[in-house]
Amino acid sequence: MQFREFDIDGFLRDYWQKKPLLIKNPWADWQNPLEPDELAGLACEEGIEARLIEQTGGGAQSGWKVEHGPLPETRFGQLEEHPWTLLVQAGDHHAPQVASLIDPFRFIPNWRIDDVMVSYANVGGGVGPHFDQYDVFLVQGLGKRRWQLGAACDSTTALLPHDDLRLLASFEACDEWILDPGDILYVPPGIAHNGVAISDDCMTYSIGFRAPSHSELLANYCDDVLDQLSDDSRYGDPLLEQQDNPGEISAAAVDRLHAMITETMLDREAFARWFGQYNSTRKYPDIDWQPDEPIEIEVLRKYLARGLPLCRNPASRFSFFRQAETSTMLFVDGQCFGCIQDTAALAELLCAQDRISIGPDLQSSDSVLELLEMLINQGALALEPFAPED
Repeated sequence: MQFREFDIDGFLRDYWQKKPLLIKNPWADWQNPLEPDELAGLACEEGIEARLIEQTGGGAQSGWKVEHGPLPETRFGQLEEHPWTLLVQAGDHHAPQVASLIDPFRFIPNWRIDDVMVSYANVGGGVGPHFDQYDVFLVQGLGKRRWQLGAACDSTTALLPHDDLRLLASFEACDEWILDPGDILYVPPGIAHNGVAISDDCMTYSIGFRAPSHSELLANYCDDVLDQLSDDSRYGDPLLEQQDNPGEISAAAVDRLHAMITETMLDREAFARWFGQYNSTRKYPDIDWQPDEPIEIEVLRKYLARGLPLCRNPASRFSFFRQAETSTMLFVDGQCFGCIQDTAALAELLCAQDRISIGPDLQSSDSVLELLEMLINQGALALEPFAPED
């Protein structure tokens, strides 16, 4: 799917992480990518994160009941008349047509993309007033939903007590829009919002973006740094001089201690390597995407010679970092691959698009074929759904 017309530069300048924006059906030809029955089927599968949220009562005293998947197939026939919502996380990992929704938003770097959450609700269904700590594009798929937006929130904002939902204790709407199929609402981080279905068969696709916090980066990077340090690396002061007061921590000692920390933490290339691996780890790393039969290089060579493309696994995360003009670190699913020359060119190609055509120059490189073979056999890349001829 692609946009018919959208001012990307204007959006980034005036709205991205600044203020909400309603975008009225910018698609060239909007088609809802997933049927409600298909979404319900995903919610019943093992290994797929799903929640069924039922709202009982009314007004501020409403009760919120949350069930986690996998849900039994009979569950949907047992739902009562009160409002309810089905949420399925990472719908793009399991439905290629949902994954295609991300393509028009690639003006945001891939490393920032989280996933596409898909929701279905009956009349009155929603998840309550809340705020997110990341950017989100809310794409209306089917039916109509009323969105109300409130004030900016942060970690001090009062929440209602609930084990599974982050519901605002108080919500006052400042703006209100009704979204029809194909409409998009962009909500920056921290803005309170509340979406309520005003028709049955209401489907919404939430394209969310990751924004690591200071504490998350620091904690995880420190863990990685600690794993790399030897216990033999210790403080030393071979030029120690006598000081007037033995109770003083001298400025020279603080300088040496501080240098022990900063010299390690300020290694930019080591940080880039760590962050690429950390950030490219799949959302659900325990799911095995390896093919039933591993591919061999000669089979791959014949496949590529026919001009056929490779496909990235929507569940995999690809990114790269240029170290020098011909040297690149490729990050795929938490792994780092050092790439130079031909493989460096391949790394940038793999990260640029979901369907990759490998040209004759790269096909002739053994190092390119070896890297492709490895990525296919770990499930990050796949052939088109037909086998090459022998």
